[in-house]
Amino acid sequence: MFDSNSYQRFGDKQNSAFFEEYLFRVLTERDRCGLTDMIGGIEALLIAVEPGKSLEYIAELALMTPYHYLVTLDGPKHMTHVLRIDMNSPDILLREIKVPDYTDLFRSLNDQYPIGARRPHSRYLGEILRVTDRLDVVAMQQEREFRFLTMGQLTELDLPLNFSVSKPSPYTQNVVGYMERSSEGIRVYQHGVSTIMADAQAAYERGKIMQEHIGVKDMLMPIDHLATRVYSQNREAALLEYLALSSYYYWGSYDIKDQNSSTNVTKNVRGDPESMSPAKVFTANNLPYCVNHLDKLPSPTESFVRNYGPRLHHMALTVTDGQTNGMENIDFVVSAIASQGKRFLLDTVGSREEGLKQIFSSASDFSSLIIEYVQRFDGFQGFFARDNVAHLTFAAGLEEGVQAKSTE
Repeated sequence: MFDSNSYQRFGDKQNSAFFEEYLFRVLTERDRCGLTDMIGGIEALLIAVEPGKSLEYIAELALMTPYHYLVTLDGPKHMTHVLRIDMNSPDILLREIKVPDYTDLFRSLNDQYPIGARRPHSRYLGEILRVTDRLDVVAMQQEREFRFLTMGQLTELDLPLNFSVSKPSPYTQNVVGYMERSSEGIRVYQHGVSTIMADAQAAYERGKIMQEHIGVKDMLMPIDHLATRVYSQNREAALLEYLALSSYYYWGSYDIKDQNSSTNVTKNVRGDPESMSPAKVFTANNLPYCVNHLDKLPSPTESFVRNYGPRLHHMALTVTDGQTNGMENIDFVVSAIASQGKRFLLDTVGSREEGLKQIFSSASDFSSLIIEYVQRFDGFQGFFARDNVAHLTFAAGLEEGVQAKSTE
């Protein structure tokens, strides 16, 4: 049996007594009842884009990531494109609504926020976790007062029927789903008619040909972490909720004081590399916006949440360690991808001496998600450097959607 409370704690963020008490109790009870053993890593990421935009996003991901187009699941209301690296890394299920005026649960989350509403169908929906017995896991979670979509609601939302999916979190507005797969099995999604779309294949090939042409194909590795922005008052609850629904443990939190925020990290309890099951990161303001007029502190994280809503902010990918043409690989990757018209929010931050370098792209025009690249030097085991995170948080605050002032 796992002991999810036994891992070394990192960071300097002071949590509340409530959080420390319930963190221990949540993880202890999860281990005791067997859920930690039954719930594995991340199998798939659910992302939705606007009508007519999925092909462009496939091309963008083919250029900027190691993902490959596999197949399209043609459902009643959505085209769902399956993107895959291999069976050791999570898939991306990229959903495009067929009818622009269609309204559902996920669109209603976007409609509440001024910038989110500009792309009403575009958002990261959540992740699907691998489990040994889906029905047993759901029954146990329901006993613990977690709520799940019914089969009828899954059908209405046009989601695979071999998923069990939680209702959106009140803290992150993401869902957590479960699916079964044996260690030797392949991922199969029970949804729609499976087809290889010629235009999706062409978009993928266009991106991959360019990726190889600019020389970055072998430098881009799988996802390292997924970072969600939440309101300041929901930081601890969001962490406890995700730890209760997953088999992750609390790695720790760092206080980024000069950006009035904290970065809070959870990791897979099995010790799998992040390429197999990415770390989950939660970022929140230290102080809520309603007192910001008093101290005049930076507020990029809360501004993002107020404009877009609580949601995933970025996906971070690892860049292989090494140098190319006299440049660190991450600098070469950024220069090459920027030459294709992709924008970045700042120069790379960090150094070999600090152990790693990082950078944020601009938000995608198709998904609103940012891509982060991370290069760790000489086997550096740290998750991030505090100064890097401060620079990245500042840069994220310069993104157009965060800078926008709502008049709505």
